[in-house]
Amino acid sequence: MADEGTPEDDHRLATRLADEAGALLMQLRAVAEAEGRHPWQLMDEGDMLAHHHLVHALQEARPSDAILSEEGRDSANRLSNNRVWIIDPLDGTNEFGELGRPDWAVHVALVSDGFPIAAAVALPAVGRTFSTRPVPELPALEGRRPRVVTSRFRTPQAAMIAVQVLGADVMRLGSAGAKTMAVVMGHADVYAHHGGMYEWDSAAPVAVAAAAGLHVSRIDGSPLVYNSNPDPWLPDLLVCRREMAEPILKALWS
Repeated sequence: MADEGTPEDDHRLATRLADEAGALLMQLRAVAEAEGRHPWQLMDEGDMLAHHHLVHALQEARPSDAILSEEGRDSANRLSNNRVWIIDPLDGTNEFGELGRPDWAVHVALVSDGFPIAAAVALPAVGRTFSTRPVPELPALEGRRPRVVTSRFRTPQAAMIAVQVLGADVMRLGSAGAKTMAVVMGHADVYAHHGGMYEWDSAAPVAVAAAAGLHVSRIDGSPLVYNSNPDPWLPDLLVCRREMAEPILKALWS
């Protein structure tokens, strides 16, 4: 929370709200495990709990801003608002429902003029939150084979091409936030994906990755633009170390 009388800037607000939602989800998970609740019940409750907390908190802190949430009703009015919070209250709902899995996240991002300007990604089960301020420190590249992080149950063509170009190993995780933060933490080097993604899946992770100095783009190399279309479908992205971007993009479109 900001000191009394000191305005809370957008970076700190995003971080605080991601932390708060993450703490609520961890508490819910603990109760569900103790009571033996069905995973589907836990997943549904988690989605709604985090959504309502984030929306109410944003409406209180930034009443003039618009909100786009995976779990909320969309409104075309957001397209005329220059400040839009794009949130995924529980990214990786399936992983959240599998007790013990850490690869789920909370995404909070503020978008202006099409691009995220403040964001946070919380990994509550890992005990870490990454934000656009302070900027995450990108670890040095280790003396190992490159790693491409991809989905648990399928490998998109973009990821397969990256694996082939780099001679990389494959690492599998759940949520988009967890995969992107794996690159930020240096556990992986590339996250290439296409298909099945919306703006709330990538807005906050992309903002944090860009702040850390990573390459972020569509898989054709064009910028990732948010809140520019009524349909929030944004199906692909490439997040990677900058020195790996050129050979991957060249291979994708050669």
